[in-house]
Amino acid sequence: MHNKEIFRSARHMLPDSNTSDPACRLFIGTSGYSYPEWTAYGFYPPGTAGKDMLAHYSRRFNAIEINYTWYQMPKAFSMERMLARVPQGFAFSVKLTRTMTHAVDPKNWRQEAEKFRQGIAPLVQGRTLLAVLIQFGPSFERTRENRLYLAHLIDELPGLPLAVEFRHRSWNDDRVFIGLQKRKVALVALDAPDLPLLFPTQAIVTNPDLFYVRFHGRNAKGWRTTNMQHKFDYGYSHEELQPWSAQRIPEMAEQAKSGAIFFNNHVRGQAPQNAAMLMEQLAGQGFSIKLFHK
Repeated sequence: MHNKEIFRSARHMLPDSNTSDPACRLFIGTSGYSYPEWTAYGFYPPGTAGKDMLAHYSRRFNAIEINYTWYQMPKAFSMERMLARVPQGFAFSVKLTRTMTHAVDPKNWRQEAEKFRQGIAPLVQGRTLLAVLIQFGPSFERTRENRLYLAHLIDELPGLPLAVEFRHRSWNDDRVFIGLQKRKVALVALDAPDLPLLFPTQAIVTNPDLFYVRFHGRNAKGWRTTNMQHKFDYGYSHEELQPWSAQRIPEMAEQAKSGAIFFNNHVRGQAPQNAAMLMEQLAGQGFSIKLFHK
């Protein structure tokens, strides 16, 4: 039996806890929210202070992907402040700090994992943690050393809902998908430029509790640069989102209890525009994305 056939067989053995789409709760939002330039592009009202942005954001979407935690370790008091600004039911995904994905110290990364757990404890205790996003860079290839590191890293984060995003195409292997499935770790489905070494779009569900999708934009020229303002400067059209709303997301929703969907094309306020666009399309497909209010 070929690898793809093995994976398909294994996938069909997942608990079929939701055969109809209403059973799958969808959480949709953006990667980050504290962008002053979003005021100029009409998302935040003029004069919105930084401390008020999350409260305004939470009236439009039901989840946020916190990405500043990639640059610095999360602090419990910061998480508590954010919790106080959102309504009950609002969900958080938190990006794992770069000291465990990009600049890994072989001697200290386990201590970093423990500090991360302590930092996000308020979200865990408040039952608002949707996922911990483990995003690796394009240089993280599928080698024996990296496979072992990933396994150990997952072991150091027990009990947390995990989602793994690969950027290198070498991880596009059914053995990887089956391994994630056995550990109930979500494989992140990417929408990104079609570049030779970049992990391709794979709408595969490896965790019956959660599927995870990230939209990075399709700016191939910008993706080849190190300039974030160029890399994520992209606006999706209705036609480009249609395959996701009409087929991929509904198929993923049939296999999971919850779905996390975030837009990372933040540069000119395209992320909230496209997130709202996708919500509208999914509503047309019969999905109900619940918003929460204080």
